[in-house]
Amino acid sequence: MTAENTGGDTTPAVFAGAVAELSVWPGVADPPVLLAAVTDWLAGYGSTATRHTYAGQALGLPTNPVDIERWACVDRAPAGWAAAVTRYGSVMRLPARPTTGPTPPPAPPGRLRHLHWLRWCAAHDLDPRLARASHVKTWLADLDTAGAAPSTRDKMLGAVRALYDHLVADDHAEANPAAINRARLGLTANRKGATRTITLAHAEVAALYHFAGRLPRQRELDRLRARAVVALFTAGIRVSELCDLDRADLHHNRGVRALRVHGKGAKDRIVYLADPVAAAIDDYLRALDTGTAPATRAQRPTLGTPLLLNRNGRRCTRQAIWELLRRIAAAIDPDGTGLAGTLHPHALRHYYVTTAIADGADITDVATDVGHTNTDTTRHVYNSAAPDPARSSAHRVARHVFGPD
Repeated sequence: MTAENTGGDTTPAVFAGAVAELSVWPGVADPPVLLAAVTDWLAGYGSTATRHTYAGQALGLPTNPVDIERWACVDRAPAGWAAAVTRYGSVMRLPARPTTGPTPPPAPPGRLRHLHWLRWCAAHDLDPRLARASHVKTWLADLDTAGAAPSTRDKMLGAVRALYDHLVADDHAEANPAAINRARLGLTANRKGATRTITLAHAEVAALYHFAGRLPRQRELDRLRARAVVALFTAGIRVSELCDLDRADLHHNRGVRALRVHGKGAKDRIVYLADPVAAAIDDYLRALDTGTAPATRAQRPTLGTPLLLNRNGRRCTRQAIWELLRRIAAAIDPDGTGLAGTLHPHALRHYYVTTAIADGADITDVATDVGHTNTDTTRHVYNSAAPDPARSSAHRVARHVFGPD
């Protein structure tokens, strides 16, 4: 992140030593779940360098093959830990084979290593998902005391804030503790790394659907798959849920086309499909079943067949869906100055929530639609979204200053 993060620090890593004998991740009851959530967030960044910067120099996670291998074989690790680390290593594009070795690895060397966010939380026996703004402010104060420059603190806060945007959107945390006023903290560096989830306009979502079916240099089947992906996102489905859908999940319920969506915590829910969404899925499946390409012949509809297949006939991954959305946004915004620079899969999920509530839907029904465990999460998504510009008084005030339009 900066030169301040290198050096000869000899402070023991907070994940290592006697503390690690009691818990793989101090303060966290289910380390594999938290690591999976962090990995999902990192997977959304197309640049490996960005993943390494955020993981190693802000959060304190291992970023080289040897350290990741050591991390995977921690003594007394809970079930699923080695698999979670292996997936993390895959997303970091590094091998993560469980091998024999000592306690979990240290963060990248540097005098601030013990103050990287996840290590700071572990040292305070704090589950990061339960962190509050007061914890973040204390963390920043500790960084300041350690001599971290404002620009370093700003960049680290930006990475942590971006992580919590993902954790909140995916229901792993109730609120973003890093969404605090940087100016009041004396942090004035570039804030590009702290992009918040945007509130999409109706026209932008319509454009995504339109351009998905007109992507250049793509087969017709690929365009139909892209349209089906965008259509599914408009139904309020998480990207992980979208990738997990099988053909058998598509059915009729109470006479209406619906999907059985496998949500978090092994909680299934029924998502009803508007006619255009169902039509987009049908168009894709029809082309898939009648196609002649090897990838379309590889799998015919059977129990457990993925709903969305990539060109190799395998289940689509989260990373592939992210990259697809980026290509569609780039077709709309080739300069990357607008939608292409800010689009995120959760933006479409937020669009579902904000649009439904603004249109008069009951918040309990919306929470059920999107799989929120309680309406407080749904209300937070809606309240934290940018307000409808039609409700702003900006134009009213401007008329008094600049005259009528």
